[in-house]
Amino acid sequence: MPRSRKSERRQRVEQMVVYPMDWLEERSGLVGAIKYFLFRKVPGDTNWMQTLGSATLTAFIVQAVTGVILAMFYKPDPNSAYQSIQHITNEVTLGWLVRGMHRWGASVFIILMFLHMGRVFLFGAYKYPRELNWIIGVLLLAMGLGEGFTGYLLPWDQTAYWATVVGININGTAPFLGPFLAQFLRGGAEIGPDTIARFYSIHMLLLPGAIAGLIGLHLYLVIRLGVTSPPWSKEAAGAERVEPEPPPTRHGLVQPGARGGLPR
Repeated sequence: MPRSRKSERRQRVEQMVVYPMDWLEERSGLVGAIKYFLFRKVPGDTNWMQTLGSATLTAFIVQAVTGVILAMFYKPDPNSAYQSIQHITNEVTLGWLVRGMHRWGASVFIILMFLHMGRVFLFGAYKYPRELNWIIGVLLLAMGLGEGFTGYLLPWDQTAYWATVVGININGTAPFLGPFLAQFLRGGAEIGPDTIARFYSIHMLLLPGAIAGLIGLHLYLVIRLGVTSPPWSKEAAGAERVEPEPPPTRHGLVQPGARGGLPR
């Protein structure tokens, strides 16, 4: 009798635990989608090179989290931007760690994107039917470089200022749209308060939102189209499995072998 009561109590507890998940799954299908994403089938010949995309996504998440923390203390104003950076580095608890992770993580993010796209190119994963995913990856690379460029000015020191001057002047040499692009980035005739405010808004709002949306579309296409096998693989992703040939049968009376020799 006590054992039955205990089993009934356990069933009720399990129902209470599972009920929120069932409620969410019935109304959104989110649980099933996550389960499919985590436990979907992939080619058995994949290797560590296929993890470069996940590593790039992890680097972006680290940049997003550390960027939000830095934005809580940063002041996008020429008169206080440098002082706010010094305050973050020297006075905020673990501020030096968060700023270092964000600063060096930007380089790691760009390097991982280049390595990931190089792997995709070498594996031929940009070909049919994955051309759209390749285009999205190119856009992500351009936006990642834009994030690095707009974030470089925010410390507002001598290095950041003159590097931004050089970058804007290079963009200004582009045909037709160059002068308009340079004026848009400066926010006027020269670099000043409008420039740092514009760079901050692009760095914190415009580009991160666009990157997050494109990453979502990128992941959807990866799940829909599958993972590409290495070019040296015997079985391509989605290809039919080649059955091994049956072993040769022994020679009998119908096909006698040479006397005293090995069977042919």
